[in-house]
Amino acid sequence: MHYLKTAVILLEVLVLFNLLIFVHELGHFLAARWRGLKVDRFAIWFGKPIWKKKINGVEYALGSIPAGGYVALPQMAPMEIIEGKGETPSEPLPPISALDKIIVAFAGPLFSFMLAFFFAVVVWAVGRPAGDTDHSTTIGWVDPTGPAWKAGLRPGDKIIEIDGHPVTQFAPPAQDSVTWRIVSSEGTNIEIKYLRDGKTETAIAVPYKRPTKWYERKALRQVLIAGAQQAIIFEVATNSPAAAAGLRKGDQVIAINNERIYSFLSVVHEEEMMSNGPVKPVLLTIQRGSEQFDRTLQAEKPIKHVEIGPSFGITAWLGSTNETLDHPGPIDQINASAGQIFATVGVLFSHKTDIGVQQLGGAVMIIRLYSNLFDSENGWRRVLWFSVVLNVNLALLNLLPLPVLDGGHITLAIIEVIRRRPVSAKFLQVVQTAFAAILIAFMLFIAFFDTGDWVRSARNNHDEPIVFAPK
Repeated sequence: MHYLKTAVILLEVLVLFNLLIFVHELGHFLAARWRGLKVDRFAIWFGKPIWKKKINGVEYALGSIPAGGYVALPQMAPMEIIEGKGETPSEPLPPISALDKIIVAFAGPLFSFMLAFFFAVVVWAVGRPAGDTDHSTTIGWVDPTGPAWKAGLRPGDKIIEIDGHPVTQFAPPAQDSVTWRIVSSEGTNIEIKYLRDGKTETAIAVPYKRPTKWYERKALRQVLIAGAQQAIIFEVATNSPAAAAGLRKGDQVIAINNERIYSFLSVVHEEEMMSNGPVKPVLLTIQRGSEQFDRTLQAEKPIKHVEIGPSFGITAWLGSTNETLDHPGPIDQINASAGQIFATVGVLFSHKTDIGVQQLGGAVMIIRLYSNLFDSENGWRRVLWFSVVLNVNLALLNLLPLPVLDGGHITLAIIEVIRRRPVSAKFLQVVQTAFAAILIAFMLFIAFFDTGDWVRSARNNHDEPIVFAPK
């Protein structure tokens, strides 16, 4: 059953991913037909075709490199390194106007925007799932050895500004989120303004970056905090201290040793403290429905996984169950998506931040994210929302004035208008080939890190279950 579910999710991901590519390239194709251009090939994905069929003079193909797609238009600026050698016409093709080139090039991003708007309308109607951290900046966990703790931040504090920028949410990849403002910060120190007991305070934290190996993406800035979320138990190991205490799925831990907690990470920290110190009884306050009670747990080492320290046996956490449905307007969704991509591109070219091209994601990351979203609760709603973001990104990135992108074709057409003659074909071929080679190398570079992240994550998620000795 597990393998069937995985296969269905993979099929859903491939269908949706190819839909985004198809619609973008369909824009180019229809515009080219409208303007009377010759179309050699309509391809989804790059590389040598693994399938192709010729219909009415147009070759339709599926490439071997699962990223992107193209419409081969010999009257524009063909990219033979990607598209392959086109057919040699019996007669020279007539030149086309700069306006035709602009229309055809712009049609791809336009269709991506149109698809983004369609998805945004659907999201507006059916809603987008939102959890506690989507509308909260309350800190749930502060690492006692990290920069935030040393700066004076504690669980329960509500962050209101970071480096002078107001924040309204914790984790989502938005410009007004705590996470984004920390990773994109530029100074030696990060100024964090927060509320505690109704009073406004300011903390100055020195950001931390974890060490990474050569095959891992370079780490971004952190202050080692996490957003507040309910500590709801999802799974308890058999024969564990938690099982012996009668804890079960759905119980919420609300306090440790009579001190309120704001995240399950507080429970995890208690276990970690016992790995290098004495194993002491811990009092957990539990909320079960309308009932509240205390249980004292003594952590034990499992009989398997000798590398694991003393554990209570709570093997999985559900987190917050207070999920709601937001209904953001279509324009608001597109504006937010566009704003984030502009902000990301902006920090990429800033020497003051640690964000670089290595942190970008490619086709592998997109497929991985789609598969995770499909597999989650309310996954189809999350997929629709992410499709808005992805289509806006696809449209805007393709408008960058680089020779291999749609924006490059538009730029060349504008230069042609200014010069009143096309750019030299020989010069254009050299530039196109060079940039196409760079693009392919960049895609492989990003895919290397995306694949590594996916493999390491899969290994971590397939650990053997923790087993405790029978009582």
